[in-house]
Amino acid sequence: MSEFTLPVNSKVVEGKHWALPGPAERVKSFRIYRWDPAKNAKPRMDTFDIDRDHCGAMVLDALNKINDEIDPTLAFRRSCREGVCGSCAMNIDGINTLACLTSMDNLKKGTSRITPLPHMPVLKDLVPDLTGLYAQYELIEPWLQTDQPPPDRERLQSPEERAQLDGSWECILCFCCSTSCPSYWWNPDRYLGPAILLQSYRWLADSRDQRTGERLDRLDDPFRLYRCHTIMNCTKTCPKGLNPARAISNTKRLMAERG
Repeated sequence: MSEFTLPVNSKVVEGKHWALPGPAERVKSFRIYRWDPAKNAKPRMDTFDIDRDHCGAMVLDALNKINDEIDPTLAFRRSCREGVCGSCAMNIDGINTLACLTSMDNLKKGTSRITPLPHMPVLKDLVPDLTGLYAQYELIEPWLQTDQPPPDRERLQSPEERAQLDGSWECILCFCCSTSCPSYWWNPDRYLGPAILLQSYRWLADSRDQRTGERLDRLDDPFRLYRCHTIMNCTKTCPKGLNPARAISNTKRLMAERG
């Protein structure tokens, strides 16, 4: 009989429990994924107890407290604390979201679970390797392209033309959507995924850009665009309330209209 085993580093074991040194009235516990490539050890789930009366309101505050006061080896990304940079994207209680926008009041009762964005290579702890995603971002050439010489001031748009960009320019490239998409899990090397396709549509919808044909040519591939199966996980999980699925649908419409 055939026997199948998982790779060693995919077997997550129970880690250390970092308990509070004394009693506290409001305690919140987090089970956090830990893995250090420099150590020859399996990934583990460490548990940290936080005294909420001595911590900020957001999950990012709890992670900063852990890093500052309990275990300085915990690795995660963060920067703006305002939901603008997208750095602190991670999976919290099964949902891809931003730690800086997630209030601990809105978490499930009991112990919450924090892991890196799913189906991505992990560099360390909660830090995923985004190299492939940024390479795909480069592929769509995300800058204004036109044959017209630069004007003395800005390139003008009507209010109606500017409104066409709403719902796309707000994307902060946190990649919560792409890493929640099963189609991207299955084909990360060929399907561009909802984040990149949303960014692509931002330039397709821009009245100032004159490279619509070339942009569509780059997407005219069985995988890059059409691997989307309208599962809608991307729209459900977006922490900015955007709708990548609609942008993908609009791109498919543009592709059909040009024949």
